[in-house]
Amino acid sequence: MSTEGSRRAIIAAMSANLGIAVAKFIAWGFSGSSSMLGEGVHSLADTGNQILLLRGGRVSKKKADADHPFGFGRERYVYAFVVSIILFSVGGVFSLYEGVDKIQHPHPLENAWIPIAVLLIAMVLESFSLRTAIRESNHSRGTDSWIAFIRHSKAPELPVVLLEDVAALAGLMFAFLGVVLTIVTGDVVWDAIGTLCIGILLVLVAIVLGIETKSLLVGEGATADDTVRIRDAINADSDVESLIHLKTLYLGPEELLVAAKVAFPTKMKLAEVAATINNLESRVRAEVPIARVIYIEPDVYVAPGEGNPSTEAIIIRAAD
Repeated sequence: MSTEGSRRAIIAAMSANLGIAVAKFIAWGFSGSSSMLGEGVHSLADTGNQILLLRGGRVSKKKADADHPFGFGRERYVYAFVVSIILFSVGGVFSLYEGVDKIQHPHPLENAWIPIAVLLIAMVLESFSLRTAIRESNHSRGTDSWIAFIRHSKAPELPVVLLEDVAALAGLMFAFLGVVLTIVTGDVVWDAIGTLCIGILLVLVAIVLGIETKSLLVGEGATADDTVRIRDAINADSDVESLIHLKTLYLGPEELLVAAKVAFPTKMKLAEVAATINNLESRVRAEVPIARVIYIEPDVYVAPGEGNPSTEAIIIRAAD
């Protein structure tokens, strides 16, 4: 997934949400619709979220230093996690509060045509934003389903924008139905129910985002396909007796750490082992370009039960 593609999707969503937020607040001021207020806060929160995602992308490009020797790539995960918290606290909780308040203290809906017009325009703009996010995601989604893409993507920006845009369109539908039913029935409780539905939706989306980004923050390893490529690249070298241990960790969406313990023949000289390790690193990077940080520890093969458990070989080879 290209960083530029993520940036385009974020900017498209931010531009749409900022204009929509202003229009929604104006419509709320003229109509008194709680659905419009909830949607206005939702769009404002989304705009702030996109600014945070852009900030995370910028910070993640800082060069490594003494305090952060592996760089700042995971800053993107931190900012994505903050986005999920904002979506929950600002968007979801506020909409729930406003919906309950409208039920307890109902007031008539005025100039109903204004929120309807704004909602229809907002649906069109959000659709353009979602289309951009879908187009950019398709570059790296491959054959994965959308659910699998959101769950397994190591770059958080596009899944966040996708979920936000889908939630925004669903929220607009809830607000539209709430306003229309209020006009038809004359009962403002429908407007309040629309606001409550928006709040519940945002809370659910925030929980999904929080779970997925938390997993990235804690530290995820390489995908199954990349793990197989790394393993096969190491085992393909004729000087390798066995791959004893292999561990991987994403240092950022586009940077993978690979740590491996490899058994070499006892007859090999130190210079030969060093040359083979350099060759293995080149092989791994050729197969998995994002494997930028590689540590290979040379060892001697010890059959299970014949030596220290920490040095015993757990042979990792392709299945027959």
